Amino acid sequence: MSDDVAAIEKLVKKHSELKKEISKVIIGQEKVIDQILISVFSGGHALLIGVPGLAKTLMVNTISQALGLDFKRIQFTPDLMPSDILGSEILDETRHFKFIKGPIFSNIILADEINRTPPKTQAALLEAMQERSVTVAGHHYSLDLPYFVLATQNPIEQEGTYPLPEAQLDRFMFAIELKYPSFEEEVEVVKSTTGDTSKKVNSLFTAQEIIDFQHLIRRIPVVDNVIEYAVGMVGKTRPNGDTATELVKNYIDWGAGPRASQNLILAAKANAAIKGKYSPDIEDVQAVAMGILRHRIIKNYKAEAEGVSVEDVINSLF
Repeated sequence: MSDDVAAIEKLVKKHSELKKEISKVIIGQEKVIDQILISVFSGGHALLIGVPGLAKTLMVNTISQALGLDFKRIQFTPDLMPSDILGSEILDETRHFKFIKGPIFSNIILADEINRTPPKTQAALLEAMQERSVTVAGHHYSLDLPYFVLATQNPIEQEGTYPLPEAQLDRFMFAIELKYPSFEEEVEVVKSTTGDTSKKVNSLFTAQEIIDFQHLIRRIPVVDNVIEYAVGMVGKTRPNGDTATELVKNYIDWGAGPRASQNLILAAKANAAIKGKYSPDIEDVQAVAMGILRHRIIKNYKAEAEGVSVEDVINSLF
């Protein structure tokens, strides 16, 4: 246990250095970066929802550089096939089949505009997310760890897109909403991006260190009342449940499943660890609840008509 205490202190220090490194390039967006890092350290995946031009790609690229991990970007299009991302077998000059790895073989994958590609290509990526391995032509290939998918979705366009089905949304630990920068932040962004200087981001971790921190976070003990609070909170999102709140009964079609409870506790552990706490409390669960429940609760037409947002519903659960 004393080793774990020292490891948590090391994580706190590395985490604050990491945020400093990222802030060289990314201005503002503190909450977004925190949630992405919690995802990475808990071994989950994240879905970024935001209009174009909010530096989603730059953010992921910067974070992967600072973490010292390989990064690949896949731009999803309507004609993308599963083999385009997984890789395919080709005949080499000796007439033997040889597997050429696709872009999915990397530590951090940015799946850009995942809702633009048909379901079979989405499913290929989601199998890799869940199993951390892919199967091509009957052969099984393991992906390098740590493995982390950040998918982006543009909320404006609905024409010609394929929204992710609920079961596949559920595989993302966090759904993170990117807002426009404040006036001051945007002034800073414009100053720093229209000049001729570029800042170098130093890598602070090795892949193995990140895997060790992921194991450390799983070893953090959680008291029963915190687990019961998380499970109770998820239970309240189910409109047919006994504990559902008034807002949930009136405005929600489907609530969150058990994966939400698991992710709430894992993320709360990570949130506690990066703050230097040795066990999460109810505040840690509340701190991560929005990103974890946002995409797991489905509103009904009445909510759309009356302008009730998922955020209002989640806030009513605390």
